[in-house]
Amino acid sequence: MKALKDILPLIQEYNDLGLHDVIGHDNFNAIAITHHSTVIEGSTLSETETRLLIEEGITPKGKPLEHSLMARDHYAALQFCLLAAETHSAITENFIQKINSLVMKNTGSVYNTPLGSVDGTKGEYRKGNVSAGGKYFPGYDKVQLLMKIFVADLQNNISGISTIEQQLQLSFSSHYNLVSIHPFYDGNGRTSRLLMNYIQQRFNLPLGIVYQEDKVDYINALNTSREKESIEPFNEFMLSQYTKLLKEQIREYQNKDVRIHNKGMSGFLLW
Repeated sequence: MKALKDILPLIQEYNDLGLHDVIGHDNFNAIAITHHSTVIEGSTLSETETRLLIEEGITPKGKPLEHSLMARDHYAALQFCLLAAETHSAITENFIQKINSLVMKNTGSVYNTPLGSVDGTKGEYRKGNVSAGGKYFPGYDKVQLLMKIFVADLQNNISGISTIEQQLQLSFSSHYNLVSIHPFYDGNGRTSRLLMNYIQQRFNLPLGIVYQEDKVDYINALNTSREKESIEPFNEFMLSQYTKLLKEQIREYQNKDVRIHNKGMSGFLLW
């Protein structure tokens, strides 16, 4: 894809800056991912509140406790994914269910259905049909088969790709396919975005973010891809988000470098 090739120079520039070697950068990024992903799902915490919660254990006043629990659980799930990526853990149904169980650890519910109960804190598949925004997802009776096919294809593809374009494409398509199956009653979006981050970390790529301010465009891209039965609209959206991330982080680092340089030259400037 031409658009994927266009992003390669940005990734190279990002890597050349050595941001992973900057103390605190990776954790800063992990908290940003947690903030945006949970706000998309309804959290009212600001990024500063999320940072203080994760780094110092300070629960924000006047905000629902559930929103703090969402953030803590997402951060823990992200750390699990990043560690698993370092050891190249196999992508299995159990692995994806584990991610979901961590995401929903302290906010999940038990759902009682005619087919039995489903514990939302344990990564159990749904036993009922679900919809969102007037759009229905595959029937519950198809979830197990779809998940078996999904993880088999993903595990096969992840071991057979080598280029950055292929790796990014796989991270985006896995995100799209998992959220489209919607195997859980809750936490599908967060789990799908975390799976995307797992794949990116496994290939030592910068971790992507879906920005909370672009939530409407995100949902529209998902819906358009489903309606057209083409992943291209979703890929285009994710590429725009990835480009936004890289440009922001490169600019912030370069601006910081200029400030430090200027301070060293004068010795009198305060920043």
